[in-house]
Amino acid sequence: MTASPPVALDPLYQLADPVLEARIQAAKESLGERCLILGHHYQREEVYRFADLTGDSLKLSRLASQRSKAQYIIFCGVHFMAEVADILSGPEQTVILPDLAAGCSMADMADLPNVEQAWRTLGKQLDCETRITPLTYVNSTADLKAFCGDHGGSVCTSSNAEKVLQWAFSQREKVLFFPDQHLGRNSGFRLGIPLEEMVLWQPTLPNGGLSAEQIERARIILWEGFCSVHTLFQPAHADLFRQRVPGIQVIVHPECTLELCQKADFLGSTEQIQDRVRNAPAGSKWAIGTELNLVNRLKKEMPDKEIHFLCPIVCLCSTMFRIDLPHLCWVLENLLQDYVVNPIRVPPREAAAAKMALERMLSVV
Repeated sequence: MTASPPVALDPLYQLADPVLEARIQAAKESLGERCLILGHHYQREEVYRFADLTGDSLKLSRLASQRSKAQYIIFCGVHFMAEVADILSGPEQTVILPDLAAGCSMADMADLPNVEQAWRTLGKQLDCETRITPLTYVNSTADLKAFCGDHGGSVCTSSNAEKVLQWAFSQREKVLFFPDQHLGRNSGFRLGIPLEEMVLWQPTLPNGGLSAEQIERARIILWEGFCSVHTLFQPAHADLFRQRVPGIQVIVHPECTLELCQKADFLGSTEQIQDRVRNAPAGSKWAIGTELNLVNRLKKEMPDKEIHFLCPIVCLCSTMFRIDLPHLCWVLENLLQDYVVNPIRVPPREAAAAKMALERMLSVV
Protein backbone atom coordinates (compact mmCIF):
# COMPACT_ATOMS: atom_id res chain seq x y z
CA MET A 1 0.00 0.00 0.00
CA THR A 2 1.30 3.46 -0.93
CA ALA A 3 1.86 5.74 2.04
CA SER A 4 -0.22 8.89 2.23
CA PRO A 5 1.64 12.09 1.34
CA PRO A 6 2.90 14.05 4.33
CA VAL A 7 0.94 17.13 3.22
CA ALA A 8 -2.79 16.51 2.71
CA LEU A 9 -4.76 18.23 -0.04
CA ASP A 10 -8.19 18.72 1.54
CA PRO A 11 -7.14 21.13 4.33
CA LEU A 12 -5.58 23.43 1.75
CA TYR A 13 -9.05 24.19 0.40
CA GLN A 14 -9.86 25.85 3.72
CA LEU A 15 -7.18 28.49 3.15
CA ALA A 16 -7.65 31.89 1.52
CA ASP A 17 -5.90 32.55 -1.77
CA PRO A 18 -3.35 35.01 -0.32
CA VAL A 19 -2.25 32.37 2.19
CA LEU A 20 -1.90 29.75 -0.53
CA GLU A 21 0.00 32.17 -2.74
CA ALA A 22 2.46 32.93 0.06
CA ARG A 23 3.01 29.23 0.77
CA ILE A 24 3.49 28.46 -2.93
CA GLN A 25 6.05 31.25 -3.28
CA ALA A 26 7.90 30.11 -0.18
CA ALA A 27 8.02 26.50 -1.41
CA LYS A 28 9.25 27.63 -4.83
CA GLU A 29 12.07 29.61 -3.26
CA SER A 30 13.07 26.69 -1.03
CA LEU A 31 13.15 24.23 -3.93
CA GLY A 32 15.02 26.64 -6.19
CA GLU A 33 16.31 25.24 -9.49
CA ARG A 34 15.39 21.70 -8.44
CA CYS A 35 11.80 22.50 -9.43
CA LEU A 36 10.47 23.94 -12.70
CA ILE A 37 6.83 25.02 -13.10
CA LEU A 38 5.36 25.03 -16.62
CA GLY A 39 2.21 27.03 -17.39
CA HIS A 40 0.17 26.45 -20.53
CA HIS A 41 -1.46 29.47 -22.19
CA TYR A 42 -4.93 28.25 -21.22
CA GLN A 43 -4.15 27.93 -17.53
CA ARG A 44 -6.11 29.99 -15.01
CA GLU A 45 -4.38 33.26 -14.14
CA GLU A 46 -3.76 32.65 -10.43
CA VAL A 47 -1.77 29.50 -11.27
CA TYR A 48 -0.20 30.85 -14.48
CA ARG A 49 1.55 33.65 -12.57
CA PHE A 50 3.72 31.11 -10.73
CA ALA A 51 5.03 29.49 -13.93
CA ASP A 52 8.75 29.67 -14.65
CA LEU A 53 8.08 29.00 -18.33
CA THR A 54 4.89 29.65 -20.32
CA GLY A 55 3.85 28.59 -23.79
CA ASP A 56 2.10 25.87 -25.76
CA SER A 57 2.47 22.25 -24.79
CA LEU A 58 5.31 21.08 -27.06
CA LYS A 59 7.36 24.25 -26.61
CA LEU A 60 7.16 23.88 -22.84
CA SER A 61 8.21 20.23 -22.93
CA ARG A 62 11.19 20.95 -25.16
CA LEU A 63 12.33 23.86 -22.99
CA ALA A 64 11.94 21.83 -19.81
CA SER A 65 14.09 19.03 -21.20
CA GLN A 66 16.92 21.55 -21.54
CA ARG A 67 16.78 22.51 -17.84
CA SER A 68 19.09 19.81 -16.54
CA LYS A 69 19.07 21.19 -12.99
CA ALA A 70 15.30 20.73 -12.75
CA GLN A 71 14.77 17.47 -10.88
CA TYR A 72 11.00 18.06 -10.81
CA ILE A 73 8.91 19.41 -13.69
CA ILE A 74 5.43 20.50 -12.60
CA PHE A 75 3.21 20.81 -15.67
CA CYS A 76 0.22 23.07 -15.11
CA GLY A 77 -1.60 21.84 -18.17
CA VAL A 78 -3.39 18.57 -18.96
CA HIS A 79 -2.41 14.91 -18.97
CA PHE A 80 -1.15 14.53 -22.55
CA MET A 81 1.10 17.56 -22.09
CA ALA A 82 2.71 16.03 -19.03
CA GLU A 83 3.23 12.80 -20.99
CA VAL A 84 5.12 14.67 -23.72
CA ALA A 85 7.26 16.35 -21.08
CA ASP A 86 8.08 12.93 -19.61
CA ILE A 87 8.94 11.53 -23.07
CA LEU A 88 11.34 14.38 -23.81
CA SER A 89 12.82 14.86 -20.34
CA GLY A 90 15.87 13.09 -18.97
CA PRO A 91 15.76 9.93 -16.84
CA GLU A 92 16.78 11.92 -13.77
CA GLN A 93 13.77 14.25 -14.14
CA THR A 94 10.28 13.59 -12.79
CA VAL A 95 7.20 15.15 -14.38
CA ILE A 96 4.24 15.94 -12.13
CA LEU A 97 0.64 16.80 -13.02
CA PRO A 98 -0.91 18.63 -10.04
CA ASP A 99 -4.36 17.12 -10.64
CA LEU A 100 -4.66 13.79 -12.45
CA ALA A 101 -8.22 14.72 -13.39
CA ALA A 102 -6.85 17.43 -15.70
CA GLY A 103 -7.38 15.60 -18.97
CA CYS A 104 -8.45 16.53 -22.50
CA SER A 105 -11.83 15.52 -23.88
CA MET A 106 -10.49 15.64 -27.43
CA ALA A 107 -7.58 13.35 -26.61
CA ASP A 108 -10.05 10.95 -25.01
CA MET A 109 -12.04 10.72 -28.25
CA ALA A 110 -9.33 8.60 -29.88
CA ASP A 111 -7.97 5.73 -27.81
CA LEU A 112 -5.50 3.05 -28.82
CA PRO A 113 -7.97 0.10 -29.03
CA ASN A 114 -10.27 2.02 -31.38
CA VAL A 115 -7.41 3.32 -33.54
CA GLU A 116 -5.95 -0.18 -33.79
CA GLN A 117 -9.39 -1.51 -34.73
CA ALA A 118 -9.71 1.15 -37.43
CA TRP A 119 -6.25 0.23 -38.74
CA ARG A 120 -7.25 -3.43 -38.93
CA THR A 121 -10.55 -2.60 -40.62
CA LEU A 122 -8.87 -0.37 -43.19
CA GLY A 123 -6.31 -3.13 -43.69
CA LYS A 124 -9.01 -5.43 -45.02
CA GLN A 125 -9.36 -3.08 -47.99
CA LEU A 126 -5.97 -1.37 -48.17
CA ASP A 127 -2.39 -2.30 -47.36
CA CYS A 128 -2.12 0.23 -44.54
CA GLU A 129 1.64 -0.06 -44.14
CA THR A 130 2.25 1.02 -47.74
CA ARG A 131 -0.76 3.26 -48.43
CA ILE A 132 -1.65 5.11 -45.18
CA THR A 133 0.48 7.36 -42.96
CA PRO A 134 -0.95 7.77 -39.46
CA LEU A 135 -0.71 11.29 -38.05
CA THR A 136 -1.69 12.28 -34.54
CA TYR A 137 -2.17 15.77 -33.24
CA VAL A 138 0.06 16.45 -30.24
CA ASN A 139 -3.19 16.69 -28.25
CA SER A 140 -3.33 12.91 -27.91
CA THR A 141 -2.24 10.18 -25.55
CA ALA A 142 1.31 8.82 -25.51
CA ASP A 143 0.22 5.40 -26.76
CA LEU A 144 -1.24 6.97 -29.92
CA LYS A 145 2.00 8.83 -30.53
CA ALA A 146 3.73 5.46 -30.10
CA PHE A 147 1.30 3.91 -32.59
CA CYS A 148 2.36 6.51 -35.15
CA GLY A 149 6.00 5.87 -34.35
CA ASP A 150 5.54 2.14 -34.90
CA HIS A 151 3.71 2.56 -38.21
CA GLY A 152 5.89 5.12 -39.96
CA GLY A 153 3.79 8.09 -38.92
CA SER A 154 4.33 11.32 -37.07
CA VAL A 155 2.96 13.86 -34.65
CA CYS A 156 1.89 17.37 -35.63
CA THR A 157 0.98 20.59 -33.85
CA SER A 158 -1.55 23.25 -34.78
CA SER A 159 1.25 25.41 -36.15
CA ASN A 160 2.91 22.78 -38.37
CA ALA A 161 0.05 20.46 -39.38
CA GLU A 162 0.20 21.54 -43.03
CA LYS A 163 3.93 20.87 -43.32
CA VAL A 164 3.62 17.50 -41.62
CA LEU A 165 0.69 16.58 -43.88
CA GLN A 166 2.84 17.37 -46.92
CA TRP A 167 5.55 15.13 -45.49
CA ALA A 168 3.00 12.37 -44.88
CA PHE A 169 1.84 12.47 -48.49
CA SER A 170 5.45 12.19 -49.62
CA GLN A 171 5.57 8.88 -47.72
CA ARG A 172 2.23 7.33 -48.69
CA GLU A 173 -0.85 8.30 -50.64
CA LYS A 174 -3.33 8.53 -47.75
CA VAL A 175 -3.37 9.87 -44.19
CA LEU A 176 -5.28 8.70 -41.13
CA PHE A 177 -5.51 11.85 -39.00
CA PHE A 178 -6.58 11.81 -35.35
CA PRO A 179 -7.96 12.88 -32.94
CA ASP A 180 -9.10 16.33 -34.16
CA GLN A 181 -11.09 16.29 -37.37
CA HIS A 182 -11.13 20.09 -37.65
CA LEU A 183 -7.38 20.62 -37.58
CA GLY A 184 -7.04 17.86 -40.16
CA ARG A 185 -9.79 19.24 -42.39
CA ASN A 186 -8.59 22.85 -42.17
CA SER A 187 -5.00 21.84 -42.90
CA GLY A 188 -5.98 19.62 -45.82
CA PHE A 189 -8.25 22.31 -47.26
CA ARG A 190 -5.44 24.87 -47.12
CA LEU A 191 -3.27 22.42 -49.05
CA GLY A 192 -5.92 22.29 -51.77
CA ILE A 193 -7.40 18.88 -50.99
CA PRO A 194 -11.09 18.81 -52.00
CA LEU A 195 -13.59 18.23 -49.21
CA GLU A 196 -14.91 15.11 -50.95
CA GLU A 197 -11.41 13.59 -50.60
CA MET A 198 -11.51 14.06 -46.82
CA VAL A 199 -13.85 11.61 -45.12
CA LEU A 200 -14.90 11.19 -41.50
CA TRP A 201 -14.15 7.94 -39.69
CA GLN A 202 -16.78 7.29 -37.01
CA PRO A 203 -15.38 4.60 -34.70
CA THR A 204 -18.78 3.59 -33.33
CA LEU A 205 -20.08 2.63 -36.79
CA PRO A 206 -19.23 -0.44 -38.88
CA ASN A 207 -16.40 0.33 -41.30
CA GLY A 208 -16.23 3.79 -39.73
CA GLY A 209 -19.51 4.65 -41.44
CA LEU A 210 -17.74 4.70 -44.82
CA SER A 211 -18.20 2.75 -48.02
CA ALA A 212 -15.32 0.99 -49.74
CA GLU A 213 -15.56 3.58 -52.52
CA GLN A 214 -15.28 6.49 -50.05
CA ILE A 215 -12.20 4.95 -48.43
CA GLU A 216 -10.54 4.32 -51.79
CA ARG A 217 -11.22 7.88 -52.97
CA ALA A 218 -10.15 9.55 -49.71
CA ARG A 219 -6.78 11.20 -49.31
CA ILE A 220 -7.37 12.08 -45.64
CA ILE A 221 -9.38 9.90 -43.28
CA LEU A 222 -10.37 12.15 -40.39
CA TRP A 223 -11.13 10.78 -36.94
CA GLU A 224 -14.42 11.87 -35.37
CA GLY A 225 -12.87 14.00 -32.63
CA PHE A 226 -13.07 17.67 -31.73
CA CYS A 227 -12.19 20.28 -29.10
CA SER A 228 -15.18 21.06 -26.90
CA VAL A 229 -13.95 24.65 -26.51
CA HIS A 230 -13.11 25.61 -30.07
CA THR A 231 -16.24 24.12 -31.63
CA LEU A 232 -18.35 26.56 -29.60
CA PHE A 233 -17.16 29.39 -31.85
CA GLN A 234 -19.57 29.79 -34.76
CA PRO A 235 -19.51 31.54 -38.17
CA ALA A 236 -22.39 33.74 -36.96
CA HIS A 237 -20.13 35.11 -34.23
CA ALA A 238 -17.68 36.38 -36.84
CA ASP A 239 -20.53 37.89 -38.86
CA LEU A 240 -21.88 39.66 -35.78
CA PHE A 241 -18.55 41.26 -34.87
CA ARG A 242 -18.02 42.47 -38.43
CA GLN A 243 -21.44 44.15 -38.31
CA ARG A 244 -20.91 45.74 -34.91
CA VAL A 245 -17.20 46.68 -34.99
CA PRO A 246 -16.02 48.20 -38.30
CA GLY A 247 -12.47 47.23 -39.21
CA ILE A 248 -12.27 44.31 -36.82
CA GLN A 249 -10.06 41.36 -37.74
CA VAL A 250 -11.05 37.82 -36.83
CA ILE A 251 -8.34 35.36 -35.82
CA VAL A 252 -9.14 31.80 -34.75
CA HIS A 253 -7.46 28.56 -33.82
CA PRO A 254 -7.53 25.80 -36.50
CA GLU A 255 -9.37 23.50 -34.06
CA CYS A 256 -12.42 25.60 -34.99
CA THR A 257 -14.76 24.42 -37.74
CA LEU A 258 -13.91 24.88 -41.40
CA GLU A 259 -16.97 27.13 -41.83
CA LEU A 260 -15.67 29.56 -39.21
CA CYS A 261 -12.06 29.34 -40.38
CA GLN A 262 -13.14 30.32 -43.89
CA LYS A 263 -14.64 33.51 -42.47
CA ALA A 264 -11.57 34.38 -40.39
CA ASP A 265 -8.83 36.77 -41.50
CA PHE A 266 -6.16 34.58 -39.92
CA LEU A 267 -5.73 31.10 -38.49
CA GLY A 268 -3.10 30.35 -35.90
CA SER A 269 -1.91 28.28 -32.99
CA THR A 270 -1.89 29.82 -29.53
CA GLU A 271 1.62 31.16 -30.10
CA GLN A 272 0.79 32.43 -33.60
CA ILE A 273 -2.35 34.19 -32.38
CA GLN A 274 -0.35 35.98 -29.70
CA ASP A 275 2.42 36.97 -32.09
CA ARG A 276 -0.04 38.29 -34.69
CA VAL A 277 -1.91 40.46 -32.19
CA ARG A 278 1.23 41.67 -30.39
CA ASN A 279 2.81 42.75 -33.70
CA ALA A 280 -0.33 44.56 -34.86
CA PRO A 281 -0.43 48.37 -34.70
CA ALA A 282 -1.97 50.21 -31.78
CA GLY A 283 -5.66 50.82 -32.29
CA SER A 284 -6.20 47.62 -34.24
CA LYS A 285 -9.32 45.61 -33.45
CA TRP A 286 -9.42 41.86 -32.94
CA ALA A 287 -12.02 39.18 -32.31
CA ILE A 288 -10.16 36.09 -31.10
CA GLY A 289 -11.50 32.54 -31.26
CA THR A 290 -9.55 30.56 -28.71
CA GLU A 291 -9.66 29.76 -24.98
CA LEU A 292 -10.87 32.55 -22.68
CA ASN A 293 -7.90 32.73 -20.30
CA LEU A 294 -5.52 33.42 -23.19
CA VAL A 295 -7.77 36.12 -24.66
CA ASN A 296 -8.23 37.85 -21.30
CA ARG A 297 -4.47 37.82 -20.79
CA LEU A 298 -3.95 39.50 -24.19
CA LYS A 299 -6.59 42.14 -23.38
CA LYS A 300 -4.81 43.01 -20.16
CA GLU A 301 -1.38 43.03 -21.81
CA MET A 302 -2.37 45.28 -24.72
CA PRO A 303 -4.81 48.02 -23.65
CA ASP A 304 -3.79 49.98 -26.77
CA LYS A 305 -5.73 47.46 -28.89
CA GLU A 306 -9.40 46.58 -28.96
CA ILE A 307 -9.55 42.86 -28.21
CA HIS A 308 -12.78 40.87 -28.04
CA PHE A 309 -13.57 37.27 -27.19
CA LEU A 310 -15.29 35.86 -30.27
CA CYS A 311 -17.90 33.75 -28.47
CA PRO A 312 -20.78 35.33 -26.49
CA ILE A 313 -20.58 32.55 -23.89
CA VAL A 314 -17.69 31.48 -21.65
CA CYS A 315 -15.36 29.03 -23.44
CA LEU A 316 -12.59 27.78 -21.21
CA CYS A 317 -10.68 24.54 -20.85
CA SER A 318 -12.61 23.13 -17.91
CA THR A 319 -10.27 20.20 -17.34
CA MET A 320 -7.16 22.39 -17.20
CA PHE A 321 -9.14 24.65 -14.86
CA ARG A 322 -9.03 21.81 -12.32
CA ILE A 323 -5.44 22.72 -11.54
CA ASP A 324 -5.81 25.36 -8.86
CA LEU A 325 -3.83 26.96 -6.05
CA PRO A 326 -4.48 24.17 -3.51
CA HIS A 327 -3.21 21.51 -5.94
CA LEU A 328 -0.10 23.51 -6.81
CA CYS A 329 0.62 24.16 -3.12
CA TRP A 330 0.04 20.48 -2.32
CA VAL A 331 2.55 19.32 -4.92
CA LEU A 332 5.22 21.81 -3.91
CA GLU A 333 4.97 21.30 -0.17
CA ASN A 334 5.17 17.53 -0.59
CA LEU A 335 8.32 17.99 -2.65
CA LEU A 336 9.77 19.88 0.29
CA GLN A 337 9.27 16.62 2.19
CA ASP A 338 10.91 14.66 -0.68
CA TYR A 339 7.54 13.11 -1.55
CA VAL A 340 6.30 13.11 -5.14
CA VAL A 341 2.56 13.16 -5.79
CA ASN A 342 1.03 12.48 -9.21
CA PRO A 343 4.16 11.56 -11.18
CA ILE A 344 3.57 10.99 -14.88
CA ARG A 345 5.58 8.10 -16.28
CA VAL A 346 5.24 6.80 -19.83
CA PRO A 347 6.40 3.16 -20.14
CA PRO A 348 9.87 2.98 -21.76
CA ARG A 349 8.95 1.11 -24.95
CA GLU A 350 5.95 3.38 -25.50
CA ALA A 351 8.03 6.45 -24.81
CA ALA A 352 10.69 5.37 -27.32
CA ALA A 353 8.14 4.84 -30.11
CA ALA A 354 6.36 8.11 -29.28
CA LYS A 355 9.68 9.96 -29.29
CA MET A 356 10.39 8.52 -32.73
CA ALA A 357 7.13 10.04 -34.02
CA LEU A 358 7.97 13.38 -32.40
CA GLU A 359 11.45 13.34 -33.93
CA ARG A 360 9.99 12.70 -37.37
CA MET A 361 7.91 15.83 -36.95
CA LEU A 362 10.89 17.88 -35.81
CA SER A 363 12.93 16.69 -38.79
CA VAL A 364 10.24 18.07 -41.11
CA VAL A 365 9.66 21.44 -39.44
